[in-house]
Amino acid sequence: MAKRPPARPVSSQSDELSEPPGGEGAGSNRSPRVGPPRSRNSSLADEPRKRGKRSAQAGPLSSAKSQRPTHPSETDHFLTGQMLVAMPAMADPRFTQSVIYVCAHTDDGAMGIVVNRPIERPSFDDLLRQLEVEPVPPARRIRLCAGGPVDNARGFVLHTADWTGDGSLRVTDNLALTASLDVLKAIAEGGGPRAGILALGYAGWGPGQLDAEMTQNAWLSVSPDERILFDDDHSTKWRRALAKLKIDPLLLSGNAGHA
Repeated sequence: MAKRPPARPVSSQSDELSEPPGGEGAGSNRSPRVGPPRSRNSSLADEPRKRGKRSAQAGPLSSAKSQRPTHPSETDHFLTGQMLVAMPAMADPRFTQSVIYVCAHTDDGAMGIVVNRPIERPSFDDLLRQLEVEPVPPARRIRLCAGGPVDNARGFVLHTADWTGDGSLRVTDNLALTASLDVLKAIAEGGGPRAGILALGYAGWGPGQLDAEMTQNAWLSVSPDERILFDDDHSTKWRRALAKLKIDPLLLSGNAGHA
């Protein structure tokens, strides 16, 4: 079985690959080998709005030059490309009523982006100013969200795959994850992907941890929906994700299920 992990961003101190981050799933702090996309050069290293607990040194949203896109056929992807919907009895308050898009899931662990925890500050415009990216009027904007409790000074853009950069992780044929300034520059110039969300941090699981949480009825899995991933109606995303499974949250028991 393929064991090749997704590309991962380097730390702001070095162009060398840094150690992979620790897991922050709903039940454990074991460290996964699977991490987020790593790329090189320009960085978002000092994002001031740090949210959640960090278990590893924060790395950058960096300008990727050397990594090629990874296609999902190159990895065994288990729940890769699925949405996780927290069960009502979720014990971890960090993930209460959360909806997570799974970007990578292998024997080595898993990582995903929480898509329904909006951040008001910094705004997208604030972030562009901090990164010295000059928008071209009329500039496009994307929503910022708290992507999870791991490395929440690190930025990741989850987006449609009509645009990809050299360091993008191609999660599915339709969706990709980029940890590169190139995508923000493209969006600021009026181009880039058709839809996207900028996440600060991510959710990570160690080897077998997500599988165990599924068995323990912590999550439901459901096929992705771009409207749930990318629209601004964050307060209804959890209910809409359950509705895709034809589930009324008021009647939902602790029994796990899969789409």
